[in-house]
Amino acid sequence: MLFSTQFETIEKKVTAINPLAYASTRNYLNGNVTYLSPYISRGVISTQFIVQQLIKNNYNFQQCKVLLQELAWRDYYQQVWLAKGESINVNIYTPIHTFIHVDIPKAIVNAQTGIVAIDDGIQQLYNTGYMHNHCRMYTAALACNIAQTHWLKPAQWMYYYLLDGDWASNALSWQWVAGTFSKKQYVANQENINKYTGTNQTHTYLLDVSYDALPLKEIPNALCQREALQLNTPLPNNLPPLQINAEVPTLVYNYYNIDPLWQEGMKANRVFILEPEIFKQYPVSEQCLRFALQLTQNIPKLQIFVGSFNELYAQCKNHQIIYKQHPLNKHYKGISEAADFMIPEINGFYPSFFSYWNKIAPRLEKLFQ
Repeated sequence: MLFSTQFETIEKKVTAINPLAYASTRNYLNGNVTYLSPYISRGVISTQFIVQQLIKNNYNFQQCKVLLQELAWRDYYQQVWLAKGESINVNIYTPIHTFIHVDIPKAIVNAQTGIVAIDDGIQQLYNTGYMHNHCRMYTAALACNIAQTHWLKPAQWMYYYLLDGDWASNALSWQWVAGTFSKKQYVANQENINKYTGTNQTHTYLLDVSYDALPLKEIPNALCQREALQLNTPLPNNLPPLQINAEVPTLVYNYYNIDPLWQEGMKANRVFILEPEIFKQYPVSEQCLRFALQLTQNIPKLQIFVGSFNELYAQCKNHQIIYKQHPLNKHYKGISEAADFMIPEINGFYPSFFSYWNKIAPRLEKLFQ
């Protein structure tokens, strides 16, 4: 599976969304999913942008409700990150069950768990940077609730390889599976996995296990060995020096904002910043970084800068800097523009997704009228 980085192709994908087909098949690996998540995560398009296109295509709220809820999960997790900052890297709520290990099972890293659908999903992740959402849940459940591993390091491993890596969606989804941001742990037996992935596997440690018996009391032998991962991001070097026109503002783009339509008509310096400290804390693979850099080619005259924001700020001679709101750029100086959430005026921390959804759903429904 290849993800185009040409903006015209991405726009066509948005136009082609079929929310009815999505609603009825999204949980299946061969379902009619949108494949837009890498572009949303990299800020090429937004959840708001997708809503506007659905309205243009004359869909009504009920037809889009399932898709809108999935988009709302993304907005919700971003709102939690904005509200709680780096504290999302620890358990939001008290764990339901304790964990035994912190390092990820070696069988997951090597795609040798013995569960064919999960192993195939992991291999697809390595090859393409994509994994179906249901397979992500299965993998997280296996790591956290079958292998009894704390969620953080496995979540870092998955984020590292995902083209659509959004730390909020990734970390908080893992917490949801692990039962540290939900009322119970998420588990799946082999029958469930076979149903949604199209496999027909038998004789596994998840076969003939009822949901009442999950999570397993004993860690399966296949998941016992552990691996301490070293994840690093190879940032570009030997870049040309920035050429900054001090008479116009500077628009700052980053790994979470590569929107070619942002301030499209403004005369400005345009700089894509890669901060080593950010990627040290939240490393991504070479494949992910290459994908992001290819997406920047949709923005004319965009310059690339590797260094801290303060170093960029000094080169801009302290004149006007504009950037989009995001949890990872709270240290930026200048003018912060609001993120393009579906309903941006509803923000802050909500203790559960549905407490957030119940606030935004009436506003969304009005947009479709």
